[in-house]
Amino acid sequence: DVSESNLIALKALLAVREEVKDWITLQIVAFPQDGIYSRPENELLLEKALDLGVDAVGGIPHYELTREDGVKSVHRIFELAQKYNCLIDIHCDEIDDDQSRFLEVVAACAIRTEIGDKVTASHTTAFASYNNAYALKLMGFLKRSNINFIANPLINITLQGRSDTYPKRRGVTRVKELWQQGLNVSLGHDCVQDPWYSLGTGDLLDVAHMAVHVCQMTGISEIEACYNMITWNGAKTLSLSEQYGIEIDQTANFIILDAQDRFNAIRKRATVQYVFSKGQLLVETEPEKTIFHATS
Repeated sequence: DVSESNLIALKALLAVREEVKDWITLQIVAFPQDGIYSRPENELLLEKALDLGVDAVGGIPHYELTREDGVKSVHRIFELAQKYNCLIDIHCDEIDDDQSRFLEVVAACAIRTEIGDKVTASHTTAFASYNNAYALKLMGFLKRSNINFIANPLINITLQGRSDTYPKRRGVTRVKELWQQGLNVSLGHDCVQDPWYSLGTGDLLDVAHMAVHVCQMTGISEIEACYNMITWNGAKTLSLSEQYGIEIDQTANFIILDAQDRFNAIRKRATVQYVFSKGQLLVETEPEKTIFHATS
């Protein structure tokens, strides 16, 4: 959150990014938790954060004071991203309100600026509440925009639908439909252990496992797609595709799972047995061992 006047948290994260750069790629988003225009100083603090060298500019248009401020904030985010040549990651329509429609503004800006591949719409949970006629129209714009999506099944299924009695919404964006339309969908945690969600482990296999269930993607090809959403698709969202994968001359950053295939990696939420960074083994974890004792 870059709404704090001294940017203490941001400066700490920048220091951490520098300290861990030899073994982990840490991307930092300048994110105004309460909106860009909710307080007079927030816009200045956001740009100051960009001057300090963050990797992406963020926003939360549905938290702005008015619809007009929300639209204005999206346009400002795109202006700043072009000025500082950085990525965009917007907390977009993370609400059950079917009238929260800032995703269309993000798509329009991406189409007009032609920087959609550097733009991510995170959460977009209101998309699950849109009427189908509007959702179908919007889907066409999204395909033109070439933006990325991040769904966060663990936190979305936890937070959304809380104002419902019954039927109660799942509150996860239209992951399957976006995937079927060829859009780049990735999966994330959003939070691991914080006031919003305290049960996270940081393991993306947990996220994929939840996505398979809550997005009703239980077919073999759909489970494969969920695996891609925590690997290849995520790399594309982070603009790291060219550095990703196991190939000759590629940076040797990879993990080895205790599983024979993708299906069982998700089904069993397999142990991450080895973690390599730049060819160096960083972490090794012994898989659990079960011993059966005869009863007769």
